Amino acid sequence: MISEKNLQIDLNFRKMIQQETIVGSRRLSNYIWATLIFIGGTSFLLAGLSIYWKIELLPFTQVSNLLFFPQGIIMIFYGTAATSFSIFLWFMIILNIGGGYNKFDKLNGLITIFRLGFPGRNRKILLTYPIKDVEAIQVNIRNGLNPKREIYLKIKDNREIPLTRVGQPLILTEIEDKAANLAKFLDVILERK
Repeated sequence: MISEKNLQIDLNFRKMIQQETIVGSRRLSNYIWATLIFIGGTSFLLAGLSIYWKIELLPFTQVSNLLFFPQGIIMIFYGTAATSFSIFLWFMIILNIGGGYNKFDKLNGLITIFRLGFPGRNRKILLTYPIKDVEAIQVNIRNGLNPKREIYLKIKDNREIPLTRVGQPLILTEIEDKAANLAKFLDVILERK
């Protein structure tokens, strides 16, 4: 049984550390696009090969009576390109490119930013900064055709380290709340870029 004193210590411990998980390539939209592009690309590739070999490789179609030049060549080209792109997307999803976490640890006085990259020497990116070197939390909000809503960690040597995920911008109120809570937790100012 946990005593009230141990429970209070555990609650204080949790208040001293914040950790945010960053979703990388394993987003629902990437799964959907990778699947749709694979199905479409494979269909185009099989249709082009059906035209070349004069046999029906796709059920419920009759494409083998088309001319190989130019329709068959174009279908094989687009099918190969789309299938290759979908394989690349599945590769990114499996490796969770861009995934990781941001950890703000007041007990040890450290900020840890971890991300996964492509395979190789720099697959795991781990950045640590002392909390005392943080000058501000910076919010970059730009609306328009290509909107940006990002949170940056501004270090005293004028470096700006992104803390938000790449891809779909967050809702305006959500990004403002996250930035304000983080600035309050780290006891630094909140800036707007």
